[in-house]
Amino acid sequence: MGRSVTPPVPRRRRWLAMRCAVLALAVVTASARADADFARCLAALQSDAQAAGVERETWQRHTAGLQPDRSVLARLDFQPEFRLPIWDYLAALVDDERIADGRLALTAHAETLAAVERRFGVDAQTVVAVWGVESDYGRSFGSFPLVQSLATLSCEGRRQRYFRGELFATLRIVQAGDLRPEQLVGSWAGAFGHTQFMPSTYERLAVDFDGDGRRDLVASIPDALASTAQFLQRAGWRRGEPWGFEVRLPPGLDLRGEGRRVKRPLAHWAAQGLRRADGTALDAGGLPASTPAGLLTPAGADGPAFLVLRNFDALFGYNAAESYALAIAHLADRLRGGGPIVRPWPTDDPGLSRAERRELQALLAARGHDIGPIDGMLGDKSRAAIRAEQQRLGHEVSGRAGQRLLEALRRP
Repeated sequence: MGRSVTPPVPRRRRWLAMRCAVLALAVVTASARADADFARCLAALQSDAQAAGVERETWQRHTAGLQPDRSVLARLDFQPEFRLPIWDYLAALVDDERIADGRLALTAHAETLAAVERRFGVDAQTVVAVWGVESDYGRSFGSFPLVQSLATLSCEGRRQRYFRGELFATLRIVQAGDLRPEQLVGSWAGAFGHTQFMPSTYERLAVDFDGDGRRDLVASIPDALASTAQFLQRAGWRRGEPWGFEVRLPPGLDLRGEGRRVKRPLAHWAAQGLRRADGTALDAGGLPASTPAGLLTPAGADGPAFLVLRNFDALFGYNAAESYALAIAHLADRLRGGGPIVRPWPTDDPGLSRAERRELQALLAARGHDIGPIDGMLGDKSRAAIRAEQQRLGHEVSGRAGQRLLEALRRP
């Protein structure tokens, strides 16, 4: 027999301890090197910031000793608008809670919303839908200090040039005095306030609608709602025109080459055999047959289909994702009294509302999983617990929360 190369137990323990110490030192050294690189990057950006209108004293006061937050880099590569199935995305954003709260908001802010519509031409339901999706009507602004997250994204990861522009805009906002630094807390990517404006968008389009001399999207709901309406107006919103509507597709319709950007007259679509989801003609409600519309099929021919008009493109401009624009559009329809999307999504495992997500988290916690707060936000801990339960139940181990898992965990 050959000789074993495994050290005796005491020596092996010392060897493992030394190896762990070496690895820990390597991690610390790499982290220190990365932090030094970050500091050098900020120092190099100062001249660009000054050229962009950020005073030297402002730059030094807000970047001196600043530490990077590298958690934002992972979020840069995981954006739910592009990663989640459309049925999961809409289930959480257009649920009974958000609809009910939106109707309360329409009542509570009716006077302001009427004034906003008179000035900018955007209906109250659409403005409130943006508010609901962006911050849950002011309940969730985000928790990332803008200067820290934007500085990190300016020096590391993709799209550094874009984020540098947003960092400079943030510092100009502070410099101008409309908002205090502690108010500028928001999403990982730099959006802030009730309707989550990016700093450069704030500079261009924010409105002082309450007349206090400040454009405050954090503490002033009127300013936030009016600013959102101005954004949509500038993006091409057409007063009194719908965003679009769900349609029935005739069997065998060729969808190749069709999409939001390929606009054809309603008359063309009618000739192809399309009708509204309720069976009425496409021009019901007085839309001219010449109205340009694109055919949107976010889940393919087997799922719901929509004809989308110019106002859908304005919603798309707020956050460049078709799933996002559809969430705003559908929530606005529900706030007008419309019903759910008629055709089912092509899945045998539909998504969960926020109430169902909280129930799922409670069931996971009851089984001993550490999932953090039961808040309906499915973060890393919740997804790890979901994967463990999927493995136990013999389901596909995906980390995705759907109706199938919820029903399984409800059973004793």
